[in-house]
Amino acid sequence: MKNILITGGSGLVGTELSAILKENGYEVAHLTRNKKSDYPYKQFLWNIKNQEIEKEAIRFADVIIHLAGAGVADKKWTETRKKIIVESRTESTSLLYDTIKKMPNDAPKHIISASAIGYYGMDTGDKLVDEESKAGNDFLADVTQKWEASVDQFESLKIPTAKIRIGIVLTKKGGALPQLAQPIKLMAGAPLGSGKQWMSWIHIDDLTRLFLHLLENKFTGVYNGVGTNPATNKEVTKAVAKVLNKPLILPNVPAFAMKLLLGEMAQMVLGGNKVSAKKTLNSGFEFKYEKLEEALVDIYKPAP
Repeated sequence: MKNILITGGSGLVGTELSAILKENGYEVAHLTRNKKSDYPYKQFLWNIKNQEIEKEAIRFADVIIHLAGAGVADKKWTETRKKIIVESRTESTSLLYDTIKKMPNDAPKHIISASAIGYYGMDTGDKLVDEESKAGNDFLADVTQKWEASVDQFESLKIPTAKIRIGIVLTKKGGALPQLAQPIKLMAGAPLGSGKQWMSWIHIDDLTRLFLHLLENKFTGVYNGVGTNPATNKEVTKAVAKVLNKPLILPNVPAFAMKLLLGEMAQMVLGGNKVSAKKTLNSGFEFKYEKLEEALVDIYKPAP
């Protein structure tokens, strides 16, 4: 199973995952709306809005890794934006499903999809949640339930399917960490709200290795893509400041200020999840970065 087709391959996780797959001898291809010249991977066209895809993409794929979806933190959550967030996930999955259903002789042998720990709800307090915990009842929980339900369709085609509920991905190339680190670099860093909300983080290297782990062991089912040591917002803020050698001199940013700034989206940073990595560990996966400070030191080490 050497040919891997990735949706969302040019995104934050997709870029790093494609590189590690290539290093391990896999042939990688990306689905894209527009083919680019001098691109490092094979490209196939798809158009989610028109529900069109190059059939050759399905014939190529031994395994599909499905990462496509509009960023949940990129823009304010207007009703239009919420619709885009949901449909970018469900309609891309439906396009894959409908195409594969019509091409049973060319069906992939394994599908691994991204999901998110938002499944459990944006604020689960101090309770440790795992893959058996019930879904939340807010917007992100609704998105991930619909996302996972669309992915579960592949099981009706007898295709082994796995889902990774991804936590807060630590990398300086994008996502939450640069947004948290920027005010700290400017001497204006501070915990958000109470600072007691849990952040279930994972170093991007461990996340990409987890995808590889599920792929190479042909695992199915749901796995939490989080590290072994969740930290509070205050602990993460202090750890980033320490690694960057910057002081924290401001009081916590009050919750009402975050709500004024972000609207409903503020729940993402004022709430939090303490998520278990036990099932992932029990699958035989070994984390490179179990301690927050070790992960941050690696991320912010000077380039060679």
